[in-house]
Amino acid sequence: METKNSGRRGFLKGALAAGAATMAATPGESAAQAAAKAPATAAPPSSRTIAAETMGVHSVHDDELTGHVHNPGSDFMVDVLKAASIKYVAVMTASSNRGFQESIVNYGGNKAPEMIVCCHEEAAAGIAHGYAKMSGKPMACMVHGNVGLQHASMAIYNAWCDRVPMMVIAGNTADATKRRPGVEWFHTSVDQAAMVRDFVKFDDAPVSLQHYAESFMRAMSAATTPPMEPVLIVADGELQEVPAENRAALRIPKPVSVSPPEGDARAVAEAAKILLAAKNPLIVVDRAARSQEGVDLLVKLAESLNAPVIDLRARMNFPTTHYLNQSSLQRKYIAAADVILALEVGDLWGLVNSVSDTPGRPSKGLIKAETRVISISVNYLLAKSNYGDIQRYQAADLALAADAQATLPSLIEALKREASAPQSAAIAARKQPMQAAFAAMREAARNDATRGWDASPVSTARLCQEVWAQIKNEKWALVSQPQFQSYWPHRLWDITEYRQFIGHSGGFGIGYGLPAAAGAALACKDEGRLAVNIQSDGDLLMVPSVLWTLAHHKIPLLNIMHNNRAWHQETMHLQRMGTRRERDPESWRHGTLIEAPYVDYAMMAKSMGVWAEGPISDPALLGPAIQRALAVVKSGLPALIDVVTQPR
Repeated sequence: METKNSGRRGFLKGALAAGAATMAATPGESAAQAAAKAPATAAPPSSRTIAAETMGVHSVHDDELTGHVHNPGSDFMVDVLKAASIKYVAVMTASSNRGFQESIVNYGGNKAPEMIVCCHEEAAAGIAHGYAKMSGKPMACMVHGNVGLQHASMAIYNAWCDRVPMMVIAGNTADATKRRPGVEWFHTSVDQAAMVRDFVKFDDAPVSLQHYAESFMRAMSAATTPPMEPVLIVADGELQEVPAENRAALRIPKPVSVSPPEGDARAVAEAAKILLAAKNPLIVVDRAARSQEGVDLLVKLAESLNAPVIDLRARMNFPTTHYLNQSSLQRKYIAAADVILALEVGDLWGLVNSVSDTPGRPSKGLIKAETRVISISVNYLLAKSNYGDIQRYQAADLALAADAQATLPSLIEALKREASAPQSAAIAARKQPMQAAFAAMREAARNDATRGWDASPVSTARLCQEVWAQIKNEKWALVSQPQFQSYWPHRLWDITEYRQFIGHSGGFGIGYGLPAAAGAALACKDEGRLAVNIQSDGDLLMVPSVLWTLAHHKIPLLNIMHNNRAWHQETMHLQRMGTRRERDPESWRHGTLIEAPYVDYAMMAKSMGVWAEGPISDPALLGPAIQRALAVVKSGLPALIDVVTQPR
């Protein structure tokens, strides 16, 4: 038995050893760094210690030390993921999924699926969100019980609003008699999925391994059929850990790809006739393209009418270099249109109406009374109403409950078939004015970008163009949202390929940016594409640990901080309130600025193993810094440049 004095001697002996490690550190190296390089000398915990710690009690039964399980249920669960071609699982390690996690590593070899280790469940779900948009394939994320699902819920909601497939696996212990006292009760639920059921497309809590296999494949099919959405499968802890009975009798259904719904032929023909008769047709696209094929079809559609296209940028829909891309002139074309073709537009009412941000919120229409609206969208097939992603109701003159991309070939064919000679001549006559309008729009954007070009802090136009100068000859992808940089990439970059842009977050929940960029970068890594993330500062502070995940998994991602040292959207809201109420115009500084102290994002990144430079406020230093960061990313590692910027 250890005495009080022997305990003190042991403590002093350990302190002396730590001092020796400090003395052995090389010049300029901290003791912590030296210790980090030194091999671990502590003995691994004994079986009895492990059992006591995981049980949360000090008495351990002998059967906990000697029991062995062969062919656990979680091995079969891993086989299901492999059969579904799930390549990655973003994991926040947790006891409710301990059987599953162990099987992924030791049974599955940590390959297809491979664990992407995260430090927060919101990060895990956000990574799956970004990966799906870049790769076109769903990724899984694994969360711990009801507490982990609550952490992940914001990111799942973003994916729901963004119509993105995601396989969420949540641990739980359904049988109350199998829960250990204490924590396992706090972290389990009778109905685990209840908290997210309004923003997942399908959920189930399988009670057998065969049930699990069938439900997972059903969920996979639902998630990847338009409208695509997250789904949830609860992986029961007891089902993970007990041996699989009669493993040979278990069957894994094959994954099934469901054809998306195509527009009714008669409705498509009617839409073509309406569009051909229009003098000022307008095409508006939101989540219309699902692949490069979709982009190519949209170009064919627009050219068949010589109609201007307004891209709402929820996806990469239409090349920014094409003369029919008139997105910066949205209000002008909305007002002039006599027919509007809306393709997968999530907010149809908001497209043709506006609401004044004044007390009472008065609204007014933006289109002429005689303007006809044609809407093609799978959103008509989505029946959920608790959350506001459904937006205000707008009745279209012709509505097709169909997938826009799947419907485009028949619509293009109908336009060719139905066009009369006079209509074809009128369509051809629209080309030159559209080309002139496009050239003027791009020239205006270039002129606007020169304002404050040499200013410090760095203007958002200068920031974006310095990035563009370094990546334009690479195989690249912008994996961040452009609205916080005043859409400069879409106004001046040559975005021509589907995988060059992944769109916005869907639900606009803060904390989406870095996780989604990391997931997209993971997909880019597999195809040799350079991923670029122009990262908002307040957004990064929500889930900064993703920097560690990038470093740990060597995910090459070029992060350029848009560090305006504020939650600027909220800054503008507070300024508006103070002005409207004729109160202190400087009160907006309270609660919206990230200052006193400023955050050193480069230091933060370095602490998590990411190469970093900054903060940079002189625009002349930005180009060379990006070049250095790009060299790091090309070597296969993440990098971050902290740039102090203008607000927008």
